[in-house]
Amino acid sequence: MLRQVSPELLQKLAVLIHGEEGCKLVAYQDEGGVWTIGWGHTQGVTEGMVINQEQADLLFQEDLHDAEGYVQYYVKVPLNDNQFAALVSFVYNVGAGHFSHSTLLSDLNNNDFADAASQFLVWDIVDGEKNAGLLARRKAEQDLFNTPMEV
Repeated sequence: MLRQVSPELLQKLAVLIHGEEGCKLVAYQDEGGVWTIGWGHTQGVTEGMVINQEQADLLFQEDLHDAEGYVQYYVKVPLNDNQFAALVSFVYNVGAGHFSHSTLLSDLNNNDFADAASQFLVWDIVDGEKNAGLLARRKAEQDLFNTPMEV
């Protein structure tokens, strides 16, 4: 059964991802050379593609829903909302394929939350080079993952 995502959690995810991705309505190649549009959408994007804000927001909702589903599918241990949100942001950025084969996921599913959290910082490479922007994003995801839920 899919996790029910609260409106508060969706808002937290939107703020985190929108802040990291930014929104561009004309297709561009990201730092890794991948054609991208909107809020970091990559599937089916080609050079010269143009969308409007409504389309960008719709693609964002679809991509976010996909990332949520992948986290729910691959993670076999209970997560609090902050951990879930951090992982959704991570999957939104790196993709389900990378996540499914990651040490982060393996550590997490072995109930090693500390080592899993440390693995966020490994994912800061673009074209074989460390990337300061990705490192900042990973630190934000790691911080969110490590933030306890208020009781």
